[in-house]
Amino acid sequence: MYSHLTAALERIKKNVAAALSAQAIEQVCHDTQHVWRERELGPAQTIWAFLLQVLHGNTACQHVLRIAQLTCTKTAYCEARARLSLDVYRRLLAQTTQAARTNIIAPLWHGHRTFVIDGTGISMPDTDELRAHFGVPGQQALGCGFPVAHLLALFDSATGLLVEAWSAPLRTHDLRDVAKLHPALTPEDVVVGDTAFSSYAHLALLWGQKLHGVFRMHQRQLVSFRQDRRLTGKLPRGTKATHATNRLIRKLGRFDQVVEYRRGSIKPVWMSAEEWHALPRTLQVRELRYWTKQRGFRTSEVTLVTTLLEANRYSLEDLADLYGRRWGVETNFAHLKTTMKMDVLRCKTVAGVEKELMIFAIVYNLVRLVMLAAATTQGVPVARVSFIDALRWLEEACWHRPALELVINPDRRGRSEPRVKKRRAKEYDLMKLPRNELRKQLVHKKVTA
Repeated sequence: MYSHLTAALERIKKNVAAALSAQAIEQVCHDTQHVWRERELGPAQTIWAFLLQVLHGNTACQHVLRIAQLTCTKTAYCEARARLSLDVYRRLLAQTTQAARTNIIAPLWHGHRTFVIDGTGISMPDTDELRAHFGVPGQQALGCGFPVAHLLALFDSATGLLVEAWSAPLRTHDLRDVAKLHPALTPEDVVVGDTAFSSYAHLALLWGQKLHGVFRMHQRQLVSFRQDRRLTGKLPRGTKATHATNRLIRKLGRFDQVVEYRRGSIKPVWMSAEEWHALPRTLQVRELRYWTKQRGFRTSEVTLVTTLLEANRYSLEDLADLYGRRWGVETNFAHLKTTMKMDVLRCKTVAGVEKELMIFAIVYNLVRLVMLAAATTQGVPVARVSFIDALRWLEEACWHRPALELVINPDRRGRSEPRVKKRRAKEYDLMKLPRNELRKQLVHKKVTA
């Protein structure tokens, strides 16, 4: 079965197939000092079976054995996955992503590569280990919720590839692990994100590494576009200040200005004292505001902060357009969580969950690679290529077809849809007591069967 998948990958990009070859996987194991013996489930066979499992909708382990044509038991398969360290999975993701991006001529934004950063939640089985490590959502009775992980991901805006991802407990701020994503970037890259990433500390970290950021201003940040710095309009609740404290450097337009931020006295909890004091005492950033005119958009007024200060090169309109593309990350997460069924993981240990997420990332990038190839062949933007059709093409290993032709979605720019469901859910009560307690009540006929 994997030979068919390899042939499909070679039709699209031979170096990606090579990055997942037995020799490449074993070399990664050597580099991480992983020792193994020859058996049916060696490192390469284990990774291949894991890829096929996720590719087929994260199917059951027993089903994987039939797909991969293995004769071992599902217990042996799970133990083989556990033997490989998380570092092996991470290196394979980096290796596969690098191979996928090789020779791809991705469009640049004003000469910069652009990346989108965001976080999401991932559910998993209810085990003591996962509950203790990741935590469960609040407002739920003990034993009635499922553990949820916080996943922070970095996507390439031009190709949609998932460059890097880190998991953490549910109640983790996005900024805690943001520095772990920076090594995947190169100088002059631009990172786009929402209000969670607009802090002084993050902007200063990017500036220190010659990176750029474009972020939505946090709702508690006081911004004034007046020369006298007086605050006007609707202010955050509880605000007593009358003037913005950031020093105005120069005006670039009515709602476009360069100001000086100062390092505060309170260190963020996600930074060490050494890292905090290593940041510059002041930093010049650009604040700008625009209004969306498209009907159906949730927010009409948007205030951005960026380290891109040259107004003659980066106009307000261009920066607004760049931030508007940030919403593509929501589609990427929807593909991962809904289309690929990553919304609920299967592994029951912390190490297993982290490895499962890495395999999902690899398979997602393989699907993206199919989409990029189809977009080139069919002469359409990659955003219009059907993700689910590319997933099915890769799942079925359609390597024997003479041409790669996928479903092309219609151009739906400007479409707005309400976040509602038409299909009604089954009318069952929510579980408010542990299942064993409900069984006892059922036996004593205190609840309906």
